[in-house]
This record gives sequence, C-alpha cells and structure tokens, in this order.
Amino acid sequence: MNDESIRNIGIMAHIDAGKTTTTERILFYTGENHRIGEVDNGEATMDWMKQEQDRGITITSAATTCFWKDHQINIIDTPGHVDFTAEVERSLRVLDGAVAIFCAVGGVEPQSETVWKQADTYNIPRIAFINKMDRLGADFFRAVEEIKTKLGANPCPLFIPVGSENDFIGIIDLIKERLLVFDDASQGKIIEEREIPESSRALFETWRENLIDSVSSFSDEITELYFDGKPIPEKLIKETIRKATIEKSLVPVFVGSSLRNTGVQCLLDGIVDYLPNPLEAPIREMKNKKSGKKEIVKCDPDGPLEALIFKIQFDPQAGPLSFIRVYSGTIKKGVAVYNISKDKKERITRLFRMHAMREDELSELKAGDIGAIVGFKLAQTGDTIGTESHPYLLENMSFPEPVISVAIECESSSEMDKLKKALEIFQIEDPTFTYKEDEETGQIVISGMGELHLEVLVTRIKDEMKINLRVGNPQVSYRESITKSATGSAEFSKTIANKENRAKVALTLSPLGEKSGNRVEFSPSIKGVDDWIISTVRDGIHGALMSGIKYGYECTDISVMVESIEFDEESATEVALRGASAMAFDRVASEASPVLMEPIMKIQASSPSEYIGEVISSLTQRGGIILSMESRPSSDIVNAEAPLSAMFGYTTVLRSSTQGRGSFSMEFDHYAQKIR
Repeated sequence: MNDESIRNIGIMAHIDAGKTTTTERILFYTGENHRIGEVDNGEATMDWMKQEQDRGITITSAATTCFWKDHQINIIDTPGHVDFTAEVERSLRVLDGAVAIFCAVGGVEPQSETVWKQADTYNIPRIAFINKMDRLGADFFRAVEEIKTKLGANPCPLFIPVGSENDFIGIIDLIKERLLVFDDASQGKIIEEREIPESSRALFETWRENLIDSVSSFSDEITELYFDGKPIPEKLIKETIRKATIEKSLVPVFVGSSLRNTGVQCLLDGIVDYLPNPLEAPIREMKNKKSGKKEIVKCDPDGPLEALIFKIQFDPQAGPLSFIRVYSGTIKKGVAVYNISKDKKERITRLFRMHAMREDELSELKAGDIGAIVGFKLAQTGDTIGTESHPYLLENMSFPEPVISVAIECESSSEMDKLKKALEIFQIEDPTFTYKEDEETGQIVISGMGELHLEVLVTRIKDEMKINLRVGNPQVSYRESITKSATGSAEFSKTIANKENRAKVALTLSPLGEKSGNRVEFSPSIKGVDDWIISTVRDGIHGALMSGIKYGYECTDISVMVESIEFDEESATEVALRGASAMAFDRVASEASPVLMEPIMKIQASSPSEYIGEVISSLTQRGGIILSMESRPSSDIVNAEAPLSAMFGYTTVLRSSTQGRGSFSMEFDHYAQKIR
C-alpha cells in the first residue's frame, strides 16, 4: 500500500451513540469479519476486554485494519465515557482524520463536545455520522443544527433520511440524486438504488440546494456552472468536498442506523473519499532535543525515522505491546532503534498489525502506518522513536489529572508485591491512573478520572491478577493554591559527607486564574547561570508544587517567579539547590494565604419533563449551579456544575426521583476554592 491509499482514522462519540456497533459493521462490510458481533451480546470484536463485554461499553481504544476499495483503513475505536477520555486523547494525537458519531435522538451530548474539542486541538479533519435513525425521537435535522450551534462547525449533509423511527426506510444520496434502500436479508450488503419518491422530492430539492450552496463557496467552477444552469459533475463536487474537509472548513454529514445495517457502506466511501491520507494529514512539528531547533515532519518512508508511541498494553504472553504511529522512515523487525525520549536503544523483536487482540505479524512498518511492537522494555506513552543521529522529539501528549481516589489493601500481606507489580503495569498502560502508598496506614491509594474508572481498575486487579482486595469509599483528590502574592527566600546550608552544601533562592508567588495550571519562570536579572543550576532549581520547585503547602495535596494555578539564586561554585550542589528551592516555596506559599481547592464537575442531567423540577432541586441541594436548560421531544436537559464531593451516589438519587428514567454524565471542569 502506498501512502495515498492509507487512512488513519478514529471513531469518536458520546457513550451509547453507537461507535462500536458502527465499527463492527465496517469490519463486516470490508470482509475483516465474517459475521457481525453485537455489543449487547458481548461479542463485539473491538470490545475484547472482559470488562467491556460485561458492561457493554468501550474502555480501551482498540486498533484494527481493514480494506475498502483498494484503500487500507487503520481504525481506532475510542471509548465514549468521560472517565476514559485519555484513551481518546492519545488516539487523536496519532490520527489523520476522524468519524464523529452522533445519536439522532441525543444529538450533540457532553462527551461529543469534549472529543470534538480534543480533535480541534490536534487539528484533525472530521466527517459526521448521525446514527440511530430508527430510534424513538430520532431527528436528523435537529442533530445537524446542533453540530453547527454547539460545536461551531460547518456541517454539510451529503445524505438525508427518508422517514424516521419505525418509518425509516432508507437514505437519499444528495450527490447521486438517488434513494438508497439497504437489503435486510443480506444484512445491508446489497443496496438498491431507486428513484426519489414524490413524498420526499421537496425535502430532497431543499437539501440538494443546500449542498451545492455549501460547496460552491469553495469552488468558483461550481458557482459558474450553477449560475449557468449547467449540470455539475459528481467528481467535481467530491473533489471540492474533500479539499474543504481536509482544510477543516466543512464537515460532511452521513446518516443511517448501524444496528439496522443502513448507511455504513456510504460512510466507508466517505472515509476514503473525504478524509486525508498521511501525505495530506495535519502538519506535525518535531524539535531537536539538543539544539531546540524545530522542523516539519515529512511523511517519507526513506526519510529519517520519526515515530510516536501512543499506547502501551500488556500482553500476558508477549509482555508490553507498544502501539506506534510512524511519521517518517521505516521500522523493521529485528533491528535496534533509539528511544529519543529516554536516550536508550531498544530492539524490536516482533512487529504487528493489530486487529483488536488478534495479531498479524509484519516485517516492516512504513511512514504513515500504525502498528504494534514487541521488545521495548523502557517505552512509555508519548515517547519518540528515532535515531541518535537525528534526535528530534515529536510533540508529547498531555493528559488530565486524576480527581478521585480510593484506598485499597490486600486481604493477605503476602500478595502486596503482586499488587504493586499490577499497579505498575496499569500506570504504564493508563497515563490518568496514579497510585501511592500511605506510609501511616500502609494502604495504597489509587487515583483516576471517576468512579467508573476506578471501579474498572479494581475489578481488573481482582479478576485478571487474582488478588483479593479490601476497597474503601471514593475520596476527592483535592488541590492547594494561594489567594495573594508573596515574596521571600530560604537558604539551605548543611554539611553532608564532609562537604558543605549551600544555596539561597528567592521567589515571588502569585495566584493564577482557574484552569491555568502552574507556571515557573526566572527573572531576567538572573544572568550567566549554568543551565544545570536553572534546571535543578526548577526541579526543586516542581517537587514542592507536587508536595503541597498545608495538607499535602498537589498545588495548582500558582505562578512562581525565581527572583535570585545565590551560591558559590564549591558548595552549590544539586542537594543544596533543590533544598533551597523547596524551602523557599514552602515559606513563601505559607504567607500567600493558601487555600484548599476542590474539583468542580460539568454535569448534564436528562429526565422526562415531568420530573425536571426534582432534578434541579437535587442538584442545587448538592451545591450545584444550574447553567442552562434544553427541551427535547423525549426529555429535558439540565446543564450544571457542582463539586465532585457532593456528587457521590447521585445516580441512585436521580433514578429514585425520576422513576428510573433519568440519567446524567459528569466530567471534570476546573478547581475552585473549597467553601463548605
């Protein structure tokens, strides 16, 4: 396969929009699977993990490859639940295009907005698929409007549905101007083209006009043909849509029902026709690790090796599998490559193309392709693989910080080493999972993105590692910050092993706004200081920020300005510089009115309109602030924010007050000063 015939795509959406069901149809129609695996039956190919099969949700991003019309499509099916947002983040980092799936009933839901913003961050072109047209309350045109208003995108339907709910019979191709009906007996493989029925003619003409109007703004040729009343070639329309999609000026919209085997083959055509190949993909930058010089990565199999590890997954037999995207050069089995991030060489023992958990062995992997490597021992998510002679780092990935913790301990002390080993594996696999041992209680505290995230991890430890655990109640992961500016200094002076260690550091701390994170800067007056001294002072401050001020929680939203560093060459050791930096931070922070910060969650609650009053009341009782409300045919939506500490057990309360018909989703938004 050449680069032009490869598509590296992700499938992303809110939970229950039908991502995995759509992927199963794609694998069926491309011949990768001989039968369709259903999520509800626990048979979905991409949901290979037992937890996924039991819960009917996607937890980890699974990679697979299929072929459609002489094109190779590498697909990553990502989770829809907000607790597993890191899986989406790292997948989008290495993709060239994405399919955003929306439920025709729910429209643009909270996680839809989150993943859309993540795709914006990585500059990824998208096409949209509005699924579940057979469901009660399905409304294609409302979903299209929400893509425009909520996501700020420019949606352009290429197909429109004929009917909805039980009356959904097929889709109209606005480019070919034909009705497409998908044969039930062949599970949608056979598509019958028909004349557009008179009952749908007016709707077709309106949306055909909309299509031509949308694409004409990107093509003078189409505009001229339109005004001259001449037919517009199908090829010209598709070429214009492709160009506008890759430029992220347009979002082609497809429609169907994956469960009813309708519209998925048209979506496959859209992936090939409109999403970019690796040569057209968003521009990636790399930075020389030594000089700091930046260059653009060029997709060239004969160029210098540049590849990014975007996921680590442990295989019981093979050990760590390193999922990798090759941007430049060629990786070959059996050769040693250089981990630029770690400054270490590692050997590739085996090379795979993954199909969920099935492996197809390869001899090489070229620029533009995605695969998995066996043999790396030191690799972590975000590492750049290359050569010593070309030490360029690809842009690393950033992940949200854990907001919820739970204490666990082994029922038998003999299993403690086994537990720690399991936790080390999970921490390498999942960048949003952390753990630490509480020296006072002997318990291990694990932290993650939400209750479900931790629940899944605990179940995996019990089931996969066969470790019996006692599990405490979930606890909030607080942060610390300051509310006013302060300046001060501290001196570290201690004789260690008959050597004097002395340094003095002066700092100014200032509060930053919400969602700012921490910032460490050095005053312009600090001149002629060796890089290692600057780096050591920075490390000392970062360590102090992690250790907290009063309560031992990590700090956030603090600006640190290093005003001066006093030392002499004989006694300026790393110990002295780190110690002085940490002592100065502790002293100044304690005078800057420190406060405890708690995670505030963005909440969307859905309920039939007759219970919406109870929903609003239950949220406000928990300190929630109602931000907005929306009315939909089947339910009302409440958008709110509330402290995480007040939301434990809210699922039970909501179900009770809505007779089991209410639901809600929640994701971290920002830290705010704890008041209650």
